[in-house]
This record gives sequence, C-alpha cells and structure tokens, in this order.
Amino acid sequence: MLLYYITDRTQFPGDEHTRQGALLEKIAEATRCGVDLIQLREKDLPIRDLEVLTHAALRIVRPPGIEGRKLTTRLLLNSRTDVAVACGADGVHLRSDDISPLEVQKIWAQAGNSSRVLVSVSCHSARAVAHAASEGADFAVLAPIFEKKDAPEASPASLSGLAKACRHKIPVVALGGITLKNARACRDAGAAGVAAIRLFQENHIADVVRGLEV
Repeated sequence: MLLYYITDRTQFPGDEHTRQGALLEKIAEATRCGVDLIQLREKDLPIRDLEVLTHAALRIVRPPGIEGRKLTTRLLLNSRTDVAVACGADGVHLRSDDISPLEVQKIWAQAGNSSRVLVSVSCHSARAVAHAASEGADFAVLAPIFEKKDAPEASPASLSGLAKACRHKIPVVALGGITLKNARACRDAGAAGVAAIRLFQENHIADVVRGLEV
C-alpha cells in the first residue's frame, strides 16, 4: 500500500521555530519508516521560508552519502512548481484548479532537470481522475473518501466512489478521514494507497506502517 504523508506544521504546538522543528522530526520519522511520499503542504509560508524548509526536508530525505543508492521516500511540494524546481524536490502536488501536469513537465524540462518529475493531482470525482490521467499525472489523490472533521460540509466520495475512480488508468490514493480501521477497505476498493495528515502526525509512524501491512 502506497503511503503518502501530507504535512501541516500548524498542528504542532509552540512558536514557528518549534513547529518547524517538530515537522522536520516527523519527516525524519516518516523517512526512517519507509513512507513512500511526503507532500510539503505549508501553503502559508512566504516563498523564501518555504525554500529554506524544503532544503531542510530534502537533507533528511536525501542524507549525505545517499548518492547511488535507491531512495525510498520522495518529497513533493504543494502547488509550488517554482520552489520544487529551485530546491530540487522530486515533484509537485497540484490543486484541482492548478496548472496541468503537462505544464509542470514542460517547466521541469526547461529548467534542465534530468530526473523525471513526479506529479500528483487533487481530484474530487471519477471524472476528475480521468482528466488527470489524460493530462499526464502520475497518480490522483481522491478526497474526501470519508467525512473530514475540519470540512464536514464536503460531500464524501465514499468507497463506492473510490472504486469507480479506480477504474481509470491511473493509480488513485485515498484521502480524507483515513484511519487504520478503514485504510484496508480503501485498498480493497482499488486504491493504490492512502494519504493523510493526522494519521501520520498524531501517531508513531512505525505503528501506522505496521498496522497497514498486509
């Protein structure tokens, strides 16, 4: 099961310096535990601060001496293709109303990057997943699958909606109200994996990974 940790430093207590420190510790924990993808989703940070945080996260995900070895965890930036390019991140997660994956790939190539950019796209329906696939996205993040505490007004796609979205020719990751109890149901519905903020930030990630093992 693909594991996708989405960050939110504002959920940690303390001042800004303390929160960023806690976030980097959580990124290190996720990396040690083999989480596949980490999306840096600190949308309120000024660009320069986001760049500094991205570089710090990349030093954790790609520690010195890692050259030539297979990397397990990859870092994506939420929406900010420019920051991802400048910092050398692995890819970008696009909002549903963002630029297209094809545009990201073009920007990536024009910047002279030899590595292939990884692009995920936020989707809220099976039709949106089909569109993301046609535009060259690597995978879609479908949300919300279950009711979200911080967005009770959002209409859940439910497991049946997830199953419908998974019929398209692109991997789909389930997001929204994901817990250890319902993650396997998402997999059984056809999801390639699960994405979450609280599931990773509020628990020991090693316990989460063990709990999701088949």
